Amino acid sequence: MKSFCDKVKETGEKLLRNRIDIVQINVGYVCNLQCKHCHVQAGPDRKEQMSLETINACLKFIKAAKASTVDITGGSPEMNPHLAMLIQELRKIPTVKRILVRSNMTMLGSDQYKLFVDLFKANRVELVGSLPCYGAENVDAQRGQGVFQNNIDVLKMLNRIGYGQEGTGLALDLVYNPGGAFLPGPQAELQAAYKEQLKDHYGIEFNHLFTIANAPCGRFKEDLQASGELDGYMNLLVENYNKDNLKKVMCVGQVNIGWDGAIYDCDFNQVLGMRVGESKTIAEMTPENLLCEVLVDNHCYCCTAGAGSSCQGSLD
Repeated sequence: MKSFCDKVKETGEKLLRNRIDIVQINVGYVCNLQCKHCHVQAGPDRKEQMSLETINACLKFIKAAKASTVDITGGSPEMNPHLAMLIQELRKIPTVKRILVRSNMTMLGSDQYKLFVDLFKANRVELVGSLPCYGAENVDAQRGQGVFQNNIDVLKMLNRIGYGQEGTGLALDLVYNPGGAFLPGPQAELQAAYKEQLKDHYGIEFNHLFTIANAPCGRFKEDLQASGELDGYMNLLVENYNKDNLKKVMCVGQVNIGWDGAIYDCDFNQVLGMRVGESKTIAEMTPENLLCEVLVDNHCYCCTAGAGSSCQGSLD
C-alpha cells in the first residue's frame, strides 16, 4: 500500500494549514457509553478531563485566532465540570459565530444533566448528535442496549423546545458513522432517508445529517483487527482516494486541542499522539505558530476517500 504521505507528494503540494477558522476542543475522554466505533476509546473508566486552567488557555487562544467556530467534543462533553463556563465565555467572544457541542444525547434527558439543555438553548449552541442509524437494532449493536430509544426520547424533547425547527435558529444536526468496514453512502441520500424515517415513525425533525467515515484507529481499528477486516478496509480507503479532497479536508482550516492542552491537526491525530509544536501546549502557542504543514499518516485516507469526510460531514 502506498503511504498517504507519498500520495500527497504525487500532487506536487504539501498539506498546509493556511487559516484557523475552527478550533476543536476535546474536553475529555470520560463518557457514559463505550461505542464500538469510538476512535478516542472513550468510556466510563477514562479519567482524562480538561482542567479549568487549560480551558482558560483555550479561550485566550480563540480570541487571538479570531476563530469563527468552536467545536466541543469528547468523550461526553457534558461530563466535564467546566463545560457550562466554557460555553458562556465563548458566547462573549465577538468573532465566535458558531458553538458546536457533540453529544451522544443519552444523558440530556436525565435529571443530573438536563440543565444543559437550557444552557445550550440560551447560548444558541448547535447540537451535533450521534445517531449511526435510524433503526434500533443497528444503533444498539454499535452503542449499547436501549441507546436508540433513549436518543429518540431526547430528540423529541429537543424538538419541543425548538431545536431542529425552522425559524428558531437552534440547529440540531445528526451524525452517521458506518457500522462496519465500509464507506458512508451519499450524504444527501442518507439525509433524505433519515428525515423521512424519523419524521414518519417518531415525528422528529432535524437540520442536517453529517456522514463521517470511520478512522482506522482506536476502538474501531481494534474491532477491524479482531474480525480480520483491517487490511480490506485500508485497501478500500486507498482505492477510493480522491486527490481533489486535499484542499477541502478539515485540517487546513482547523486546530484540535486535547484535554491536556496539547495541540493536534485533528481528533484522529490526537488519538495517535501526532502532536503539533512538540511539547508546547495551547497556552504557549500563537495562531501564527500553527500556520504550518499538517502531519499525516495512513489513517488520513479516511478523510480523502470518495466524497471525503470531515467533522462537518461530506466534503462533496
